[in-house]
Amino acid sequence: MRMRGGRGKGEGGRRKKKVAGRRLQGVLAVVALGVLATVPAVHTQVAPPPARPAWAWKPALPSANDGQVHILPVRGRVSMLVGAGGNITISAGSDGVLVVDTGAAAMTDKVLAAIKSIAPRGVIRYVINTDERDDFTGGNEKIALAGNTIRFRVATDPRVSDALAKDRASIISFVSVFERMSAPTGQKSKHPEDAWPDDTYSSAQKKLYFNDEPVLIMHVPSTTDGNSIVHFRLDDVVSVGDLVDITNYPYIDLKAGGSINQVLEGLNRLLEITVPDTKTELGTLVIPGRGRLLDQSDVAYYREMIGIIRDRIQDGIKRGQTLAQIKAEKPTLDYDPRFGHATGAWTTEMFIEAAYRSLGGK
Repeated sequence: MRMRGGRGKGEGGRRKKKVAGRRLQGVLAVVALGVLATVPAVHTQVAPPPARPAWAWKPALPSANDGQVHILPVRGRVSMLVGAGGNITISAGSDGVLVVDTGAAAMTDKVLAAIKSIAPRGVIRYVINTDERDDFTGGNEKIALAGNTIRFRVATDPRVSDALAKDRASIISFVSVFERMSAPTGQKSKHPEDAWPDDTYSSAQKKLYFNDEPVLIMHVPSTTDGNSIVHFRLDDVVSVGDLVDITNYPYIDLKAGGSINQVLEGLNRLLEITVPDTKTELGTLVIPGRGRLLDQSDVAYYREMIGIIRDRIQDGIKRGQTLAQIKAEKPTLDYDPRFGHATGAWTTEMFIEAAYRSLGGK
């Protein structure tokens, strides 16, 4: 009985403590509410974020625009010439010199001087044109005539064409580049005959073995139907011409069979043959048509940018929008600080229109 009574008293004491605790909590809550009610409301005005400095939106991208041709050793036998219009790729070694694209005509003498400084005793054997634009083929005539191809037969052999009988470097391109640089019978081309390609290919690729390494010339349609890219396999450098231009949106030549979808397919092909090194840096190096030296991660960024803009324009077409309406929506807005141009030979509006037309927009 004592034990039962003692247990009852203990339980009763615990109940009283719990009730007292709840009452104390209630009193404290009421007091807190009262204190809050007496504090006047304070309204603060949030200051707007500071304006972004100019460099945060569009950092200054250094470029060779001082009227000189600059030499950048890339890797192994391969160098890059900047400042002659489109970028030029040079492979110099025991077999001589191979030139990918020849820059603007006005810069040819400086290009030849730069080649001479890279390979003082090297003979220019081959010129490869990645497309037919003047900034990439303007130096064809002078640079080819300054060289001499590797002959497989004597010049008097009847199987040797008239072009290959001359003392000049051989100019290689996809066949449609030759067709546009030359002219139909009875018409006159704006390019002199010595600037025309004399060694064309029409298959998926053309192969050379030059300066102790395999050189693959691959047909990769993009801004035209005749673009080529050139892969120096041992040095692991790819020269891509107009396929990549990190100073502007791609120059899509509709009359020459170019389209934004082909540009995307070409960039995907380029990503397939490039391999990154540690932390996606370096590895395969890419020489673009214009701008600085790139690696695979740079190409991936450029590909994503083109894909996003393509999808925006395509969506507008599906919604029945006109070209003017799509331009008003500014599908390139977030990339314009880096790639956009309001004036010049190739503006942002020209790019949007070319992409729109190539996607079937009316």
